[in-house]
Amino acid sequence: MQGLLKFHLALFVVQLMYGANYVVAKGLMPDVVGPNGFILLRVLGAVSLFWAIMSFKREKISRKDLGRLALCGLFGVALNQLMFFNGLMRTSPVNAPVIMTMTPIIVLVLSSFLLKDKIRSLQVLGVIIGAIGSVLFILLNQDGGFASGEGDILILANATSYSFYLILVKPLMAKYRPLTVISWVFTFGLLYVLIWAPSSIEVGEVDWSMVSWAEIAQIIFVIVGVTFVPYLLNVFAMKKLSPSIAAVYIYLQPILATCFVYLFAYFGLKDFSGQMSWEQVMCALAVFVGVYFVIKPKKKEADAIND
Repeated sequence: MQGLLKFHLALFVVQLMYGANYVVAKGLMPDVVGPNGFILLRVLGAVSLFWAIMSFKREKISRKDLGRLALCGLFGVALNQLMFFNGLMRTSPVNAPVIMTMTPIIVLVLSSFLLKDKIRSLQVLGVIIGAIGSVLFILLNQDGGFASGEGDILILANATSYSFYLILVKPLMAKYRPLTVISWVFTFGLLYVLIWAPSSIEVGEVDWSMVSWAEIAQIIFVIVGVTFVPYLLNVFAMKKLSPSIAAVYIYLQPILATCFVYLFAYFGLKDFSGQMSWEQVMCALAVFVGVYFVIKPKKKEADAIND
């Protein structure tokens, strides 16, 4: 375990950055920049950084894989991030990470339909429990009543889009270097974001003379600290740790995001506290239980991991 500590620390730092992003990004929207414009800045910055590294050692891509890369850019960057930031602007930074933990369940369901993967009975139970918890979580408002939850629905749509991406990108990751794949995926994603008119319009509406240095630092954090650095740390961690171990770290997001919510409120920066009812807490627990059933390995697999 001692030798693996730095790899686990890398995954923890990734989730720490993601947890902070829920509060930092929401605090900037829409007063500083709109969600669509924010995505354009984020993707443009990430593409520049990825290709800067790629320039040192390029890898040729087969023309027949460009179509799949284009789809990955659509689901893994454009739709995924546009729905996430538009959803985050309309919901609580505490709600969003809870809904994002539905990703393993969505991946399982899509894999069963698209890849014909077999689902165990325990996983079916997990899908049912998680789905019920997620739907009720979205429908319940702060006072325990039912509401439309437009922002939560967009976050769920974002998780679904990202799940499609995980399935589409799998064969590409086996064929090319991860940096090569992600550089092309973000490049195609940038093209889609540029085509989406509100992105350029919202960037053009930003009055940069009125943007403080603190707000610029937060924008840079989202571009570098939430997009570029986490990817590199994930690649580093995957040298020694399995994807199933890495997936468990997603459950830190709601906890870390909640911590950042109260830290920001304590220091008088942005106050998003008090935005979750006890009914939603129970629904969140149902989502966690459901996801646990989905990713829980068989006894033989568990014994192999322990060995």
